[in-house]
Amino acid sequence: MILTPNNEYCVVLDACVLIPMPLCDTLLRAAEEPSLFCIAWSEHILNEVRRGLESSKFGYSAKQVDRRIRMMNAAFPEALRTVPPGLIDGILGLPDRDDRHVVALANHAWANTIVTDNLRDFPAEALLPHNLTVLSADEFLVHQYHLSPQMMLDKLDRQAAGIRKQRGDILLLLQSSAPTFCQLCAKR
Repeated sequence: MILTPNNEYCVVLDACVLIPMPLCDTLLRAAEEPSLFCIAWSEHILNEVRRGLESSKFGYSAKQVDRRIRMMNAAFPEALRTVPPGLIDGILGLPDRDDRHVVALANHAWANTIVTDNLRDFPAEALLPHNLTVLSADEFLVHQYHLSPQMMLDKLDRQAAGIRKQRGDILLLLQSSAPTFCQLCAKR
């Protein structure tokens, strides 16, 4: 299939995969041209990213978080979508009602998949009526690797060069988030 803006594979990146910097950087670089998919997020997701990064676990300053989110939106202006409020109310069957905005965004963006590491929050039976799948970041990156191994390796090499490191260093940073993907890439 030739991907165009009218038939592109679209994924919603949940906040939990946008918070850890190495994983976020890998996912965003994979979405840069040339890519096999487009991404979507909302203000709600970005606010969750903000709260996560400013938490004691990550300890980013408000200024650092503002810069990161501003750069993400500048690099992917088409990713930011506004979800009509009524759409959220129509989402049923999720274990946590606070996650309805993610499924509503996926519907609004005509996304195919939600990429999240909180898989239990998006049971398949709740997504079935919306024709959505859910994948962990590791599963999603493995799929991208199988679709175009050299392209993904090139993107990892550019990611490493951006911080004056080697691909192996990036794989070490990704190991806890995407172990299967790292194993595949380490073989090459």
